[in-house]
Amino acid sequence: MPEFIGFAPQTRGNKVDADLLAQLVPGTSSRADVTALIGTPTAKATFDDNTWIYIGEVTRPLIGGTLRVHDQQVVVMTFDEKGVLRGIEKRGQDDALPVSMASGATVSPGNDASILQQLLGNVGRFNPGANPTASQNTIGGVGPGNSF
Repeated sequence: MPEFIGFAPQTRGNKVDADLLAQLVPGTSSRADVTALIGTPTAKATFDDNTWIYIGEVTRPLIGGTLRVHDQQVVVMTFDEKGVLRGIEKRGQDDALPVSMASGATVSPGNDASILQQLLGNVGRFNPGANPTASQNTIGGVGPGNSF
């Protein structure tokens, strides 16, 4: 499809500007410097608060609601225990690995009832004699002996 017919590109996530990234110097920049220049990270490593991850991509919507990724960028910043920047690693769309979905299904117990079990499953569970007012012919809670 020609560019002029399609939708405008959309930036998703936290796409790091290369000029701002160049201002950060490993060994001298701190967490506060990184936050002031680039902002808060998209995520932190699961078991390491000293690893910050900035994830951003530029997509363009296509007909049918699918998205086409034009540019993808991941910047990983590592800090030491004192909060000083130790390393900057940039990854792009070429570094991405394909992920396949599992084809299996999770079994949930209790949903294997046969047709006969479904038809006869509630027989004997109702006891209309337990509440004498429940057996009266009432509409909307108003019946013999009840008033507004």
